[in-house]
Amino acid sequence: MTHPPAQGTPLHSPTPPVAGTAWEVLWVFLRLGLTSFGGPAAHLGYFRTEFVERRRWVDERGYSDLVALCQFLPGPASSQVGMALGLQRAGWTGALAAWIGFTLPSAIALILFAHGVTNHPAIAASGAVQGLKIVAVAVVAQAVWGMARTLCPDVPRASIAAGAALWASLMSTSAGQLLALTFGALMGWAFLKGTQKPPVALQGGRVGRRTGAWLLLLCAAGLGMLPVAAVWLDTPWWQATSVFYQAGALVFGGGHVVLPLLQAGVVHPGWVSDEVFLAGYGAVQAVPGPLFTFAAYLGAVMPAPLGGWAGGLAMLAVIFVPAFLLVAGALPYWEGLRQRDTAQRAMGGINAAVVGLLAAALYDPVWTTAIHAWPDAAWALVAFVLLVLARLSPLWVAALAAIVGAVVG
Repeated sequence: MTHPPAQGTPLHSPTPPVAGTAWEVLWVFLRLGLTSFGGPAAHLGYFRTEFVERRRWVDERGYSDLVALCQFLPGPASSQVGMALGLQRAGWTGALAAWIGFTLPSAIALILFAHGVTNHPAIAASGAVQGLKIVAVAVVAQAVWGMARTLCPDVPRASIAAGAALWASLMSTSAGQLLALTFGALMGWAFLKGTQKPPVALQGGRVGRRTGAWLLLLCAAGLGMLPVAAVWLDTPWWQATSVFYQAGALVFGGGHVVLPLLQAGVVHPGWVSDEVFLAGYGAVQAVPGPLFTFAAYLGAVMPAPLGGWAGGLAMLAVIFVPAFLLVAGALPYWEGLRQRDTAQRAMGGINAAVVGLLAAALYDPVWTTAIHAWPDAAWALVAFVLLVLARLSPLWVAALAAIVGAVVG
C-alpha cells in the first residue's frame, strides 16, 4: 500500500550528485567545446542530450531547474550551466575543467584570427571579413527579434525597451549602459507584476549557504571596486579588467547582449575600431562554444601592453569570473530568490531593457559599420531570412557570407 507524502515533504527529490573526476569532466566538455555550434539555446540542447539522456549526471527536473537558475542570473547561461554541472560532478576543479573544456577551443581560434587581423591589416578590409560583418547585422537582428517576442510581449515591457534604447543611443558609454539597466529594474519593480513559481528540485549540492554568500559578496565587491581601481591606478590592464568584468556581471538575456556593453567599453576609449570589433563579432558566429569567447578576440587585438595571447587569455578569464561567482553563489539560495515578487518584477524590467540596448547596438555600431551600400543591405536581409525562416545555423550563414564576400571583394 502506498501512502501520500507527508505534509511539507517535497514531491520530487533530486538525485544526489555522483562523484566524478575533473579529468572526466574536462574531456566531456572539451568534446562539446569542439562541436557545439549554434549559440546558447543549441548548447543547452547539447548539454541535455549529453548529461541527462546519455550520461545521467542529472535528472530531467534537476537540469530544467538549473537552466532556469542560469537564465535568471546575469552572465552566459550555457557556460554557467556547464560550470554548475562540473561543480556538482567533481567539485571546484570540476567547475574549472568544464569551463576550460567548453571555452578554450573557440578562444584559441579567435585569438589566432585576432593575430591575423593585427599583423595583416588587409584582412580587416577584405571581402571575407566584410561578409562576416554583414552576418553580424543579421545575427543581432535575429536576437533582437526573438528576445523582443519573448521578453517584451506587452505594452509596459515594450515601453521599457524603447526607453532603454533611447537612453543608450543618447549616452552610448559604459555608464549609459548601466543606467539603462538600472532604469529597466526600477520600471519593472514599479509597474510589472510577478507570478507564483512552482517549487524546484535544485539544491546547492557542494556549495553551502555560507560559501554561497561569500561568493556573491566577492562578485559584488569586484563590481564595485574594479572601476575605482581603474580610475585610481590608471593603467590599461586595470581599465580593461574593469570593463570586461562589468560586461560579464551585467549581461542579462544571452550572449549577444555582451555586444553593446563591450562596444561601449572598448570602442569608445579608442582601444579597438568599429571595423575590427565587428570583424571579430562576425567570426564568433563561425566557431563553436560560448559567445563570450569574443572577449579573447578583443583582448588579443587591443593595443600594448595588452594584446596577443596574454591579453586574449586574460580578458577571457576576467569576463567569466563573475559568471562563475554568481551561479555557484546562487545555487543554495535559488528557491528563495526566485519566489520573491520584487526580484521577479525587477528582472522583467531588466530583461526588457536588455532588448532596448541590443536594438540600439543593432543600429550603431552594427548597421552603421557593416552596411555601406544597397548590396550590403540586401545580403544582410538574405542572411536574416536564412537564419529566421530557413533556420540555418549561424555557422553556415557566416561561412557562406565570407565565401561570397571574398569572391565579390
